[in-house]
Amino acid sequence: MDTPKKRFKRLATKRTNEILYRLKVLGNCSNRSFYEYTENDMNKIFRAVEDQVRFIKAKFKRPKSKIRL
Repeated sequence: MDTPKKRFKRLATKRTNEILYRLKVLGNCSNRSFYEYTENDMNKIFRAVEDQVRFIKAKFKRPKSKIRL
């Protein structure tokens, strides 16, 4: 049976690797031989990604809620 710590490590590792892979795939769109985009397009992408990272990071920084039994 997984402990909460083991479950976190297993899922966080898998999900982090998926995010990193998807960012690498997004980076493929930077090849101007195949794609056309403006600086504004690029800024929209990175603003959305950075906003989401800030939001999720804040969730991790929330104080632990106390569990009452």
